[in-house]
Amino acid sequence: MLLQILVLNNIQFSGFVNPYVYIMIILLLPSITPAWLVLIISFLTGLIIDLFFGSPGMHASATLLAGFSRPFVLRVIAPRDGYETGSDLSMAVYGFRWFAIYATTIVLIHHTALFFIEVFRFADFFRTIFRILVSSLFTTGFILLIEYYRKGK
Repeated sequence: MLLQILVLNNIQFSGFVNPYVYIMIILLLPSITPAWLVLIISFLTGLIIDLFFGSPGMHASATLLAGFSRPFVLRVIAPRDGYETGSDLSMAVYGFRWFAIYATTIVLIHHTALFFIEVFRFADFFRTIFRILVSSLFTTGFILLIEYYRKGK
């Protein structure tokens, strides 16, 4: 979260690209984490980001939705043999392709909620969709890069 608050918060290219890497907190929770705990962690993570960004609950709402959808996404993209009990949901354990699909899905859910809550109207629908896609691309790229280097440990 410090990386997000101190560095990535200052990255913004012409109002379209906003990388929100703090979502990794939700992505990297172990597979056995209870759903209620994922929701609490998601909400608190979003709330902390809201406090530093001065946004009234937007990140908390979007992060909570991402945490809520996490079990459904994990069920849909589950490996053939299922998840190893207590394993980390990381690139090192499940591979690049699986982690890229998982991260991209959660990031798209988060960004869609965040940017539509931020705009709060459908007047700029295509502009908002473009922002979602471009920011999701950059966020997912940052997450995959961080996870790749984390994998090397």
